[in-house]
Amino acid sequence: MALINREFSRYYLELQQYGVPPMVTNNIFRSIVIYVLQNEEKYSGTTAQKTNQLSNALRQDLSILFYILRGYGVPNYRINQIFRDIIYFTLENIKEYPAPPSSDWSQWEDLGGVLTSAPTVASWQINRLDVFARGQNQALWHKYWNGSRWSEWEDLGGVLTSAPAAVSWGPNRIDVFARGQNQALWHKYWDGSRWSEWEDLGGVLTSAPTVASWGSNRLDVFARGQNQALWHKYWDGSRWSEWEDLGGILTSAPAAVSWGPNRIDVFARGQNQALWHKYWDGSRWSEWEYLGGGNIQSGPAAASTGINRLEVFAQGARNDLIFRTWNGSKWSNWRSLGGIITSEPAAVSWGGNRLDVFARGQNNHLWHIGRP
Repeated sequence: MALINREFSRYYLELQQYGVPPMVTNNIFRSIVIYVLQNEEKYSGTTAQKTNQLSNALRQDLSILFYILRGYGVPNYRINQIFRDIIYFTLENIKEYPAPPSSDWSQWEDLGGVLTSAPTVASWQINRLDVFARGQNQALWHKYWNGSRWSEWEDLGGVLTSAPAAVSWGPNRIDVFARGQNQALWHKYWDGSRWSEWEDLGGVLTSAPTVASWGSNRLDVFARGQNQALWHKYWDGSRWSEWEDLGGILTSAPAAVSWGPNRIDVFARGQNQALWHKYWDGSRWSEWEYLGGGNIQSGPAAASTGINRLEVFAQGARNDLIFRTWNGSKWSNWRSLGGIITSEPAAVSWGGNRLDVFARGQNNHLWHIGRP
């Protein structure tokens, strides 16, 4: 994907003007590249002829990619041209591309700090990570990866009574949420030049919050309420909604992620210590779905590496990091990534098959494991 990122950086910027998050753009472009690599041998002729044939096939086989960009208001003629350019470029540079990315994971890495909560992580561009956690003084602390090195920890203030939650809906934008001393939801954001003050958004939370964003200036926040159910509050670009009760009986903080416009997937641990799932499809909320999992020791974390692709992480029965994958048609079994974690994990993907997962370790430091 490095070739695509360099060659078509202008398209990332163009699509951002329509409110398409860079991560969504990257997932779409990656899907096109993989489709070309897997299907180009079916067609013959010049590069231009094969581009025409693959464009028509892509429209039939992966119509969801067109639907997603149309959902952001991107005109059909621009979608067609962008997709054709990527197909043509991929065909011309076919020898530069490896097979679909490896599933190998890195070793665990100690990133220091003294955490008194689970961490959270957000990414606002390729190879950028912003990690947050509660420190010994109960304040919000922040550490970031800028593509070449990790920063030192910085104190962002506040008095947190839960782990924080963070998300990015655009370049150089981060929104962070946490439960405050009054058990309400509190909010702080980075606008590219400064951090805002903390803002009280009300509610009575009995868990840490979680947050997802499916579009520019859109935020969907979830937490467990006093009745142990899932509660939801959203920012539509101009105002905050009231809290709404989405039911269920949660025994952990929830986790939320979006893989496309008007799509949200929410996960939580249920009474039986198993994983449960609920989603918004743009028009309605699904019922709660039982995903099994046996004895999950923590709340889950969720990330998406592509269209209709989900990765869910949790602390396993041996205090190891476990995860399972939705590949668009079925769930994998739980698999272990080892380690000994003492908090809920946090996960994000900044592009392609890349995943970065964080958790607190036995020494209360921040620990990190990644998949290239």
